[in-house]
Amino acid sequence: MDAFTANWNYPTQMKVGVERSKDLPDICRMVGIQAPLFVTDPGLAELPMTSALIQRCERQGHRVSLFSNIKSNPNGENVIAGVQAFRAGRHDGVIAFGGGSALDAAKAIALMVGQDRALWDFEDVGDNWLRVNAQGIAPTIAVPTTAGTGSEVGRASVITDEKSQVKRIIFHPDMLPNVVILDPNLTVGLPPHITAATGMDALSHALEALCAPFYHPMAEGIAIEAIRLVKENLPLAVAQGDHLEARMNMLVASSMGATAFQRGLGAMHALAHALGAMYDKHHGLLNAVLMPYVLKANRVAIEKPIARLANYLQLSSSDFDGFYAWVIELRQQLEIPHTFADIGLDDQLANLVGQKAYQDPSAGGNPIQFSEAEYTKLFLNALHGA
Repeated sequence: MDAFTANWNYPTQMKVGVERSKDLPDICRMVGIQAPLFVTDPGLAELPMTSALIQRCERQGHRVSLFSNIKSNPNGENVIAGVQAFRAGRHDGVIAFGGGSALDAAKAIALMVGQDRALWDFEDVGDNWLRVNAQGIAPTIAVPTTAGTGSEVGRASVITDEKSQVKRIIFHPDMLPNVVILDPNLTVGLPPHITAATGMDALSHALEALCAPFYHPMAEGIAIEAIRLVKENLPLAVAQGDHLEARMNMLVASSMGATAFQRGLGAMHALAHALGAMYDKHHGLLNAVLMPYVLKANRVAIEKPIARLANYLQLSSSDFDGFYAWVIELRQQLEIPHTFADIGLDDQLANLVGQKAYQDPSAGGNPIQFSEAEYTKLFLNALHGA
């Protein structure tokens, strides 16, 4: 695995390779953190690898506190509690450790520790980001333990406003973590169904970035290579959880997908954000279920980029139908449910789902501007398998 050990500086400093997480104490010193708040989720908080990393930092003179009061779809109250823990412990930086929920919450905590306005004042609308006191943002080191959201290379956090049942994007350019550690050893314990759902999330990011109707050839290039990495490594990572090369490549594909989607997201994420806020379901799984239905709905607008993608992937049929068939086959191979009914959703709030998806910022990047009614129909198609 030495061939997969590297130091990158795009889009931020990245330490890549097996066991690079052991460098965490040195990286804390490098960015000026002496007393980090270690932010993770409740499940990871109980695992030996978490305590081992904390103890490693403590043995090298760092004063560390653990914060894990985070839901699977982190909400504003989780962020507020994290800020209180940061201030009470007199911390000077944040270690974001975990999947997308932990990373998003940690980045929002690092943002909010130096602000005197409410969290929602920094929602990614207009020039709200200019309200941020950038000097007050705490330094952050991001250590993903899943290969899905790519939040470690993002400048925003997706936080649920439970009062409104809406996921809001909190944004500032300086929310990009100072350093990222990609260590495949941290992902080998993921069960197959979580590996599959998070991997499909990485695919959804790159796929929607590729299809977004905006000019950004660099993002398009990153997206198309990320999809190739998913194609060649996700089934292997699911089938052989300890396959370090596949795990490494999926971590990289995840970071690439999140780097690419600055070009835009689309209907998959518009609906997944709405459904995640309303039903508290796993974000990656929602995207995985939605993928073929959104592809079909967008077909008329995306056939050319999808044909280029199918050719790059060396599929047997280099057109939309060939790519669509590969997506269906991949979902079956990974045992992704085919409909929302299969994961317990129903149609009682279908119109509200359509309304919230239409209002979601991701909808602006969809190749076709769907109406509320069209989003409702898209949800119902995914619910019933139409």
